[in-house]
Amino acid sequence: MNVVLYIHGKDGSTTECEHYKPLFPDCEVMGLDYKTFTPWETGKEIRIAIEELKTKYENIILIANSIGAYFSMNAGINVLIQKAYFISPVVDLEKLNGYELSPEYLHYVRSHPIVWEMPTQILYGSNDNLTSFKTMNEFAEKHHAGLTVMENGEHWFHTDEQMQFLDDWIKKRKNN
Repeated sequence: MNVVLYIHGKDGSTTECEHYKPLFPDCEVMGLDYKTFTPWETGKEIRIAIEELKTKYENIILIANSIGAYFSMNAGINVLIQKAYFISPVVDLEKLNGYELSPEYLHYVRSHPIVWEMPTQILYGSNDNLTSFKTMNEFAEKHHAGLTVMENGEHWFHTDEQMQFLDDWIKKRKNN
């Protein structure tokens, strides 16, 4: 059996995983309620959860949103998951619009570049206010990820139209 693990973004919750259950009817779908909020701590939480899931499930599919994607990419889980779907992922904390990093964060980001070699699909809204298209496109190219842009989409996919676009995006990419 396969499992889908959902990693929420800032101020998100594990209950958001419920949205993905109809999209993956043949999989167990669950969310991770991480307790820490730094890449170095949350990455460890995610890795521990993934390692535990790997003992119970044949394949792990990751869906991660916003900073949850960044935390996931810092978890060292490349060899443990089958594929990833990133929704408005934070891919470069140094280039995040409107945020200044603490010295501790900045040191971590610079000394731990993202290593991500997993089949990945990215959904990005053209009106994302946190990450520029240039930054997202550079990341997708560097990591050989598929990039889909929703015109007039936002960082937070939440309207009926945006959620329908997200659902259709996943359905089209599930068997790739």
